[in-house]
Amino acid sequence: MEWNVAEQQPTPENATMMQAFEWYVPPDQQHWNRLCEAIAGLKATGIDNLWIPPACKGSSQQGNGYDIYDLYDLGEFDQKGGVPTKWGTKEELLRLVQRANDVGIGIYWDAVLNQKAGADRTERCQVIEVDPNDRTRAVTDPYSIEGWLGFDFAGRNGKYSKQTYHWYHFSGTDYNNANGKTAIYRILGDGKDWSKFVDKEKGNYDYLMFADLDYTHPEVEADVKAWSEWLCSQVSIKGIRFDAIKHYSEKFLQSLVTHMDSHVGPGWFLVGEFWEDSLDAMTTYIRNMQHKFSLFDAPLVYNFSSLSNTENSDLTKVFEGTLVQAEPVNAVTLVMNHDTQPYQALAADIQPFFKPLAYALILLRAEGYPCVFYGDVYGIEGDHPLPPSCGGKVPDLCLARKLYAYGEQRDYFDFPQCIGWTRLGTWDRPSGLACIMSNAGPNEKWMYVGQEHKGEEWTDVLGWEQGQVTINQDGWGLFTCPGVSVAVWVNRTAKGRDKFGPFNADIYRK
Repeated sequence: MEWNVAEQQPTPENATMMQAFEWYVPPDQQHWNRLCEAIAGLKATGIDNLWIPPACKGSSQQGNGYDIYDLYDLGEFDQKGGVPTKWGTKEELLRLVQRANDVGIGIYWDAVLNQKAGADRTERCQVIEVDPNDRTRAVTDPYSIEGWLGFDFAGRNGKYSKQTYHWYHFSGTDYNNANGKTAIYRILGDGKDWSKFVDKEKGNYDYLMFADLDYTHPEVEADVKAWSEWLCSQVSIKGIRFDAIKHYSEKFLQSLVTHMDSHVGPGWFLVGEFWEDSLDAMTTYIRNMQHKFSLFDAPLVYNFSSLSNTENSDLTKVFEGTLVQAEPVNAVTLVMNHDTQPYQALAADIQPFFKPLAYALILLRAEGYPCVFYGDVYGIEGDHPLPPSCGGKVPDLCLARKLYAYGEQRDYFDFPQCIGWTRLGTWDRPSGLACIMSNAGPNEKWMYVGQEHKGEEWTDVLGWEQGQVTINQDGWGLFTCPGVSVAVWVNRTAKGRDKFGPFNADIYRK
């Protein structure tokens, strides 16, 4: 292949997202400040967009924001234990966003719109209890409970929104304060029921936790749509990650996206947490959203977990049944997140040896939009701390994506315990790369990288495989990798090779 430079369009630069938190980040209200200091280093290693944690006020200063109390309090009002959220104050958040924008990093907002928590008072309402495993089946007659369903937001005192919330704004709750009983209570009222536009797991999966918002109530719909406009007037964001989308009305979310397009402007990156191992359910959701939405590739995470925990597993099947295989443009690929990290409810155990293989598979291939995890870059805190994964090499893999993962992709998925692929480069990003990995002993593969590279000497950017590979006259090289590891081979004189190695992962200044 020869490139006719005069006729070529510039090759779009690869983008990488980072989830900028893990569950056990210390609740010291300093997270925004730490991220602000880390921004330049993240940009230098190839991170383009940050998915920040839920920045709205939670029910306490220890909560991660999924225990959401007030959409309109970003760490500005003295509510639920103080002014800051777990992450910091609104002023510090805005400083982080400005710093990110200054260096060319976009911000993805984590919108928690399914529920509210930390009610200010109880209210009486009529309910029925439902079967936890089939929420369409009532297990009691109607009766009255005292639920935590009254939200006054007194600390905000009507600033930004005068809407308060009462029992009739919710479809369900899980605690009766009158007798201390925990159950799933469906709230009764004229026309009230679970949403019909949710996942059908457990009969109807509208209810997830806390006080479940009812988007058939016009005041709820109007307030959240108004909040979306307000948010974009306060914070410069590039996209939104919607939490728990299989638990609230798909119809409402379609309406919200249309509202934002018309009232704020189009062009948002939208990704939803639709955590399913059912590929059919995920692809159906993407079609229903007219492909305006991306979803996190949960089946891929489970494949990584299974392969890493099965002796002599077949690497050639790593993408079978995954979203990135079925909908590569709408798949956000990942290795771990705050829900699947160790000791969390959806923990997906991925053995440490497999993490570098998994990150190479999401970062260095043409399909999918990769999201790297804060805990793998900076380590995990809490009662069971862990150091950065992959021997600290995740930033190097991100940089290899940014610099070299371009052009035609040729796969060598021809042996169960050793697979590889090459990227041949483009006219304006010509370096290319060769990636080879093994989940057994050391291995090797002849792989084609293009005749343009004949005579070049390639080395492993990770430094785990020693020696060099000379590309022959036909554009082929015999590439090797260590046992249970991965190697990423690039021309040793390729532009940017001097940028690999140094990365400050000591975000807590230990």
